Amino acid sequence: MLDAASNRPALPPEIARRRTFAIISHPDAGKTTLTEKFLLFGGAIQMAGQVRAKGEARRTRSDFMQMEKDRGISVSASAMSFDYKQFRFNLVDTPGHSDFSEDTYRTLTAVDAAIMVIDGAKGVESQTRKLFEVCRLRDLPILTFCNKMDRESRDTFEIIDEIQENLAIDVTPASWPIGMGRDFIGCYDILRDRLELMDRADRNRVAASIEINGLSDPKLKEHVPPALLDKLIEDLEMARELLPPLDPKAMLEGHLTPIWFGSAINSFGVKELMDGIATYGPVPQIQSAEPRDILPEEPKVSGFVFKVQANMDPKHRDRVAFVRLASGHFERGMKLLHVRSKKTMTVTNPVMFLAADRELAEEAWAGDIIGIPNHGQLRIGDTLTEGEELRATGIPSFAPELLQTCRPGDPMKAKHLEKALMQFAEEGAAKVFKPSIGSGFIVGVVGQLQFEVLASRIELEYGLPVRFEPSQFTSARWVSGDKLAVEKFVNANKQHIAHDNDGDIVYLTRLQWDIDRVVRDYPDLKLSATKEMMV
Repeated sequence: MLDAASNRPALPPEIARRRTFAIISHPDAGKTTLTEKFLLFGGAIQMAGQVRAKGEARRTRSDFMQMEKDRGISVSASAMSFDYKQFRFNLVDTPGHSDFSEDTYRTLTAVDAAIMVIDGAKGVESQTRKLFEVCRLRDLPILTFCNKMDRESRDTFEIIDEIQENLAIDVTPASWPIGMGRDFIGCYDILRDRLELMDRADRNRVAASIEINGLSDPKLKEHVPPALLDKLIEDLEMARELLPPLDPKAMLEGHLTPIWFGSAINSFGVKELMDGIATYGPVPQIQSAEPRDILPEEPKVSGFVFKVQANMDPKHRDRVAFVRLASGHFERGMKLLHVRSKKTMTVTNPVMFLAADRELAEEAWAGDIIGIPNHGQLRIGDTLTEGEELRATGIPSFAPELLQTCRPGDPMKAKHLEKALMQFAEEGAAKVFKPSIGSGFIVGVVGQLQFEVLASRIELEYGLPVRFEPSQFTSARWVSGDKLAVEKFVNANKQHIAHDNDGDIVYLTRLQWDIDRVVRDYPDLKLSATKEMMV
């Protein structure tokens, strides 16, 4: 059967019910709390954890690293799969902190849509803007959730204007808040002509959903105080004149974002957002690859690695590759071609995630995210297929912006440190360079906080205290070119030469002058700020 709109075969029902999306936001906009409520309403957990709560209630599912639990911030993208109504949601919670944006950018290559969470009081913040730009580059559809309406917030029109101006995207309200802060009583559901009231007493349930017949329905007066009702009617009339209606096609093309208002901590507005994802969110999309794109409805299985996480279970030295399935119906025990190495691997223990919890995946479909435990064979950017040599494209690699020397607290444990650092390099958590001359390792990251996370994880996961110290080097460049020219260059610049975790040659620089000199003296060589993850 053909899909009339695209002239492509209709998606198998199991693939068509998948919704794979990421949640993006500035730190502290309430992203992790929203994730918890998604899991709660999807029936995946019994009680939502809260980032700022005490004791047992503090245990949010998506923040599974010890450091995340201690600090109340997300530092690693985590995946969660659960059913909601007749849909299968694959949700990826991403770090909001800009120091971990590398992880977030890569995650956005593995999803079909993004939920942008903004704080009602703060509006569009710097990190939101950066992440939005990445979504825009990938034409990702965006659904917006304006959170914390139960606190003092900005005027609704002001929030919408700011999104339209700062992000250059049309905004259409899917709901409209009634009151704000202490006076916030709920929202008017524009899409379904319903009144949604908030329950302040029980944070895990929505108090009431009242069917009404348009704004003139007398039932509205029974539930909304007169002053708030007058403002609601006036605001909605103005919104209908000034703002575009919801056009699903414009939303899927990334030109328009519907916005819901609510309070994640009070479980309010979350169900409406989830219904919005189910109704308007995209089905699994075509994946860019070489030499051809991959269609989700293709019968043969293919997928790509967008993240590697080591030591998710600290008791086992495991390494799990997060794989986005791009096509087909995967079954446990399948043999897949690892395109980079041209070797066949049997996938015997694939897992589905609920953050750090996992269960054996007997099957999965295009759009799903599965974990493949392995011992370092799988790397970010790797493609797995049923035989065809396809390579997924568009998975970014970033130039390290900060370089520091890493040394073990105990000099006798240098070998242990090397093993730990190589593992983190394969995870994509840092770039690791071994200088040709001298001892120690030079670690490159995008943000300062990553050094703290690395030190904390090396100590927790390997029992190895380490210290990071300033390095004389400020940037790194990968060297490529004719073999003889490279050898001549290496021999003449030994003080600046290091090797990365793959053994490739890296030129460490102190000043821009170092780079200019190489460009001038070695015209046959190429210096690259990033090493493409594609091989």
